[in-house]
Amino acid sequence: MKLMMFSIREDERPALKAWEERNGVEVTPVTDPLTSENVQLAEGYDGICIQQRVDLTEETIYEQLEQFGIKQIALRTAGYDIIDLALAKKHHLKITNVPAYSPTSVAELVVMQALRLIRNNPILEENQSRGDFRWVGLIAKEINTLTVGIIGAGKIGGTAARLFHALGATVIAYDPVQRTEMQDILTYEPSQKAVLEKADIVSLHVPLDETTTHLIDEAALNQMKSDAYIINAARGPVVDVPALIQALEQNKIAGAALDTLPNEQHFFNHDLSGKDLSDEKLKKLMNMNNVLITPHIGFYTTVAVQNMVDSALGSAMDIIQSGQSDNEVS
Repeated sequence: MKLMMFSIREDERPALKAWEERNGVEVTPVTDPLTSENVQLAEGYDGICIQQRVDLTEETIYEQLEQFGIKQIALRTAGYDIIDLALAKKHHLKITNVPAYSPTSVAELVVMQALRLIRNNPILEENQSRGDFRWVGLIAKEINTLTVGIIGAGKIGGTAARLFHALGATVIAYDPVQRTEMQDILTYEPSQKAVLEKADIVSLHVPLDETTTHLIDEAALNQMKSDAYIINAARGPVVDVPALIQALEQNKIAGAALDTLPNEQHFFNHDLSGKDLSDEKLKKLMNMNNVLITPHIGFYTTVAVQNMVDSALGSAMDIIQSGQSDNEVS
């Protein structure tokens, strides 16, 4: 069996080597993302594995893979919105993802950013960069006095809920699926609106699809408390960014922490030092002292990277050998 891994990063190579040694399978690493220009590299291979922000919208990619006898595309991510599922189905390609590479990695980032926001760290750090070390008027809140609202209390959201609960916060959640094992940690609310109205911190943990695009829009932001914070470590389009900017400018909410943004593939994980940022919304957010931005690094821990490589390549093997995988998406 021969597999090809596209978009490999240097930090993934030790994880890949360990997986190859355990499974006795040859994996060819390719540094570039999969595109219509390089899809021919996959000819002669049994399966492929990708992690990229470049959308696979061209039918020729799926058509070529089918002609090469490849029956799957394994993503090393939880999100799979870069895939055209209709084209994949048309060309008999099964798509797998990594639904839970490390819930703790994302949840820990969310908790860290929540604590930074309520301690006024963005404002303090901006002031200190100018030599202003005054703190009067920047009195902080304690997490044990606050209510944290989780939108989407699945594996990642549930882990975040446990961490916030351990810190003494009151945790509420909205999720169509209510898990009995979470009921000693949080209280389920009957609607998203109820969570937004009650929470001091709102943390988003939903997948991206047609029902969650702009889930947090102007109407939703208007339902939040004026001294509440919102954290998005899910997918960029879940939040209507122009509506968020307006809410921040008009002091309708107190602040935000964003680990993901729409069109982030154009700036996240790129060195734009000394260059003018072309995204006006990003520039506005970066100039706000009540906003924290991280370049989609919630997943980026040693544990998560190993799990993503292991799970994705394991799913590729499953499809090749048996035609099915527990991680298949549709």
